[in-house]
Amino acid sequence: MREIFAGSGLELETYAEYTDVAEDATSYIGNAMLKARALQAQLRDDGIEAAVLSDDSGLEVDVLGGRPGVLSARYAGRESTWTQRRGLMLSEMSGVPESERSARFVCVNVLLLTQSEPYVGLGIVEGRIAMRASGDGGFGYDPIFFYPPFDRTFAEVSPVEKNAVSHRRRAADALLASIRARV
Repeated sequence: MREIFAGSGLELETYAEYTDVAEDATSYIGNAMLKARALQAQLRDDGIEAAVLSDDSGLEVDVLGGRPGVLSARYAGRESTWTQRRGLMLSEMSGVPESERSARFVCVNVLLLTQSEPYVGLGIVEGRIAMRASGDGGFGYDPIFFYPPFDRTFAEVSPVEKNAVSHRRRAADALLASIRARV
């Protein structure tokens, strides 16, 4: 996130004492708001008034009816590994031709200031699910997310290349545009 927001004027810091909140909303914006509000309350409890930035993201696969979506990190079960999640997806898509493997990464960023309505940015990047995992970079579903303009998976490109086009980059750009529009 620091790399993506570099040069934006926002100074990002982490809060080591942050306690995860249950992400049980039915939308990306709902989960991002849950996280932002939880962090803001935890900071306030420690006597800190600060703006907070949160995000939620997921992978939507058309042939799977949009799954895993907001449940992307829990696909294959809460305790599953990313290797298991990718394996389950590839297994479920066994026999699906390349032409029907359309998918997208979706990200929502939420910025909560201390006394205003939230700023929201939505980012989407279109691609498809590869026939098999490929690449050592990235994380999560990157080894099976094939991005046609690169003719490679996100795990096969450098972080700089990925950050230039990713759903997180697009959400950050949309968030910054939202801020500029209200200032």
